[in-house]
Amino acid sequence: MMIKDLYNKRLNAPVMSFEVFPPKKEADVPGLHDVLRQLAGLKPDFISVTHGAGGTGATGKTADTAAFIQDECGATALAHLTCAGSSRASITEALEHLRDAGIKNILALRGDALGGASDYTYASQLIEDIKKFGGFCVGAACYPEGHIGCDSLDKDIYHLRLKQEAGADFLITQLFFDNEDFFKFIRKIRAAGVMLPVSAGVMPILSRTQVEKMIYMCGASLPSAIVKLLGKHADDPEALRAAGIERAAKQARDLARGGAEGVHIYTMNKPEIAKIASGKIRENNKI
Repeated sequence: MMIKDLYNKRLNAPVMSFEVFPPKKEADVPGLHDVLRQLAGLKPDFISVTHGAGGTGATGKTADTAAFIQDECGATALAHLTCAGSSRASITEALEHLRDAGIKNILALRGDALGGASDYTYASQLIEDIKKFGGFCVGAACYPEGHIGCDSLDKDIYHLRLKQEAGADFLITQLFFDNEDFFKFIRKIRAAGVMLPVSAGVMPILSRTQVEKMIYMCGASLPSAIVKLLGKHADDPEALRAAGIERAAKQARDLARGGAEGVHIYTMNKPEIAKIASGKIRENNKI
């Protein structure tokens, strides 16, 4: 299934998707397979797999995990592919590997700059090359509060238009905590001519350390409700985790209620997160 077709076929409910990351160690593969079976049992529209750790990427654990999702779990898979530090030859090799594994959907990302020579500066260049290769539905990232490395949201939206022009078929947002930021962003990109379907990315708060890392890496802002949540459970990590998951589930429900075309849950490889969030979405949409 091409993911772009899921957005075309949706009725009143959003396209619902989950994200997982591949295991770092071979010994962790059976555990991830169990997680994937549980996630697939929740009937998401697709499951995405982040770029593999340690440089394995699409030629290793990401492709293997995506193939398992499709072949063993019967779900649609989305494989992440990054281009920072890559040559066009290595990207072609990765695309051939994904094609041979039966993967039809790729999330094209620049990724973290690794230094050294690279044929790619922007994700839009990767999208263009994937489209030239042919046979893939291509997703791209977008940033409701602007990319942390971009000077302004307007400049970021300029690059988003380049992704659309290069052939991107749909968008998934970076995490955010205030739904109004998402809906303002949608209005802004539509006014700028970006008409691709957009899934809103939702990540639950599991610990104070995690929140601090997200702010540093992504530049996500914290609304007062989150600050109060962190303060309330400062001395009780388990209570914070439970409250963080519940808040993310309600955020997903409210996004669906507000008309989001898709809701993308960053599961952290925790099936209970996906179960609670998907339950809220389906409860709201009666699906």
